Amino acid sequence: MTGVKKPNVKHLMLFSGRAYPELAQEIADLLKVEIVPTRALNYANSEIYVRFEESVRGSDAFVIQSHAAPVNEWLMEQLIMVDALKRASAKRITVVAPFYPYARQDKKHRGREPISARLIADLFRTAGANRLMSVDLHAAQIQGFFDGPLDHLWALPVLSGYVQQKYDTAEMTVVSPDAGRVRVADMWADRLNCALAIIHKRRDPNVVNTVVVHEVVGDVSGRVCLLVDDMIDTAGTICQASEALLARGAKSVIAAATHPVLSGPALDRLQASAFEEVIVSNTLPIPAQRQFDRLTVLSIAPLIARAITEVFEDGSVTSLFDGQS
Repeated sequence: MTGVKKPNVKHLMLFSGRAYPELAQEIADLLKVEIVPTRALNYANSEIYVRFEESVRGSDAFVIQSHAAPVNEWLMEQLIMVDALKRASAKRITVVAPFYPYARQDKKHRGREPISARLIADLFRTAGANRLMSVDLHAAQIQGFFDGPLDHLWALPVLSGYVQQKYDTAEMTVVSPDAGRVRVADMWADRLNCALAIIHKRRDPNVVNTVVVHEVVGDVSGRVCLLVDDMIDTAGTICQASEALLARGAKSVIAAATHPVLSGPALDRLQASAFEEVIVSNTLPIPAQRQFDRLTVLSIAPLIARAITEVFEDGSVTSLFDGQS
């Protein structure tokens, strides 16, 4: 036999952007690996520079970046990191974006609008990503935007496990804050074995971040209502939903959401609301000044670490969620 034959030894390497290094470190600790030393900085004109301090040739690279504000800066940094890995001959590059950027721009609502979520997928692919991994996509069709595998992780087991331990689900009703969240709310209801209700709302297409609640479909009187959503941004939707439920006789209202964006007036609205508890995961960093007494933050790191392990070992990611994707 001619040539040289060597055993195929896989090498997992973990990389972190600067947006949320604490989450990346928690994942690294669970995986029992060290984050690759990286030199990253902003030049005076705001351009980003990245260089890895050790060889990445032939590695199975996982690049973690949480896209908090300023989203565009952290997105660009992750793209540059992926490009650097491609040019340094990493064997496979997986983008780990717990909160997928521009996910709400997944379709055209009116003429002459972009589909920015598709553009983000194209940018990652062009930069050199072979695979994407994200938690609770705003819309399931985003999985089809990327020309390659996209691992869609669900925070439901993390959030629902906490709810089951703390609350009596026999008197609970899961509530979807709008028609778009019905599928997720239905999964919550199945998992907690409780009733389901839906809030019908309407947005003004000409005014951003404004919601008008119309009616509640389902019996919520005397019930502990659990509002579930993929994110809390300005908290307008979820706070108005809470008021609508209490006005219809709900005993109390709890909120559970995966992504704590908490931008603009969110903190003031949540503090002034009647929520008994607001439960979120740590897919995004929450500065100390944006936290409040009734906020509970659960770690998503164990879930991401398990998914990374399954990908690295050529296992099944969907097996973590009973076949859901």
